[in-house]
Amino acid sequence: MLHNLTGGTVYCFSSWVKIKGADSSLIRASLAGEDLHECVGSVIAKRGCWSFLKGGFVISSSSNFSLLYFHYQNAEEKDISIEIASASLQPFTSQQWEKNRQLRINAERKRVVTLHVSDKQGDRVEGALVQVQQISKDFPLGSAIASTVLGNQPYQNWFVKRFNAAVFENELKWNATEHEPGKVNYTIPDQMLEFVRANQIISRGHNIFWENPKFAPPWVRNLSDHDLESAINFRIQSLMKNYKDEFINWDVNNEMLHFDFYEQRLGPNASLRLFEMAHQSDPLATLFMNEFNVVETCADYHSTVDAYISRLRELKLNGVSMGGIGLQGHFTRPNPPLIRAVLDKLATLHLPIWLTEVDVNKKFDMETQALYLEEVLREGFSHPSVNGIMLWTAHHPNGCYQMCLTDNDFHNLPAGDVVDKLLMEWQTGEIEGLTDERGSYSFNGFLGEYKVSVKYGNQTASSTFSLNRGGETRHFSIQL
Repeated sequence: MLHNLTGGTVYCFSSWVKIKGADSSLIRASLAGEDLHECVGSVIAKRGCWSFLKGGFVISSSSNFSLLYFHYQNAEEKDISIEIASASLQPFTSQQWEKNRQLRINAERKRVVTLHVSDKQGDRVEGALVQVQQISKDFPLGSAIASTVLGNQPYQNWFVKRFNAAVFENELKWNATEHEPGKVNYTIPDQMLEFVRANQIISRGHNIFWENPKFAPPWVRNLSDHDLESAINFRIQSLMKNYKDEFINWDVNNEMLHFDFYEQRLGPNASLRLFEMAHQSDPLATLFMNEFNVVETCADYHSTVDAYISRLRELKLNGVSMGGIGLQGHFTRPNPPLIRAVLDKLATLHLPIWLTEVDVNKKFDMETQALYLEEVLREGFSHPSVNGIMLWTAHHPNGCYQMCLTDNDFHNLPAGDVVDKLLMEWQTGEIEGLTDERGSYSFNGFLGEYKVSVKYGNQTASSTFSLNRGGETRHFSIQL
């Protein structure tokens, strides 16, 4: 029983959990109170050993009385008993939580640089004017685009000004590229790829297959098992040959925790074979699982963080070259401490994590969408194991999937303003200063590529350097 919880306070909790009466069971922690009932953490516990459950919650308004309780998933598991130990509940003010995010950003997304200026004789130059400009960012932050970007200069200008990464919303999917067996048409994705290449924007490959039969080409659903195998082979060979080395990573078999069309038809090893064939067709491609309701909630038993980890380990044990963790991020009301707990647990796999399809449900007004989006983006960017964030905000004249960043004239909506604010906050921009008595000038910059210019009297010099992750100060020398 929890008394006097404060609205807006971030509560993190953890506990060790052990069960009796079953070999394993999904154990959830849920919070119940005034007009509230939600899952705030989960773990798949196993007989005879302790399992660590980590989660948290934020309530919108203060509560005199709430109940935090642990329970199993299914009613038929009534013989299970749950034992807990070392339970902890830690409150943080919103200011403390944001300060911690900022500390993590400073540690993981920035690095101290010392520039050394000297003349040709090697003598230090004091009082030289140093001007530094960040010309590109290391962290991929982008958005989905649709075919509506083609020939649409205002859309292209708006996108290129902001983003360094893209993903095609639907245009690479099987049902968009092969309407009839063996007759592929990559004209639209080819043109979209030309646009991103021309603007030096990296792209994710989404997706090769989708386990939800609703999104397979209609003719695929009616094939015999033998013909389905042949169609799958043709799809992989055709797609991967056409786009070999073009995409930084691929979603191989979308939403395989929720759906199982190919496994139902071709056996339990179907997903394994899809990953194997994709790797053989393009050995340098980074292959991803991509799933919803892993980081958004713990209420979906199909896609708990432990279910994701279990499936990924199963694939790796069978020899799959698994390169990354894809978390879609279709949020209703985000739960920051739960997001962090899920990311922390996935980070133990030592694989890059991407938030691949971030948006906020359209049931909220635009101001609330923007508020929730900012929470998600700050939580993702501040986590050291998150290697990229993609928004699911492709523009369509009749509206976006869930959340738009602009109106039809490409004027920002509230969510677009949040994106612009964070893009500005997460860049070094242009800075300048004078070298000290040792001929040095230091600054703390976001990771990426930089241009530096030095002026002293009538002497000038310029150069470029990269700022990558590292715990040590980056030293760079410039000679006048």
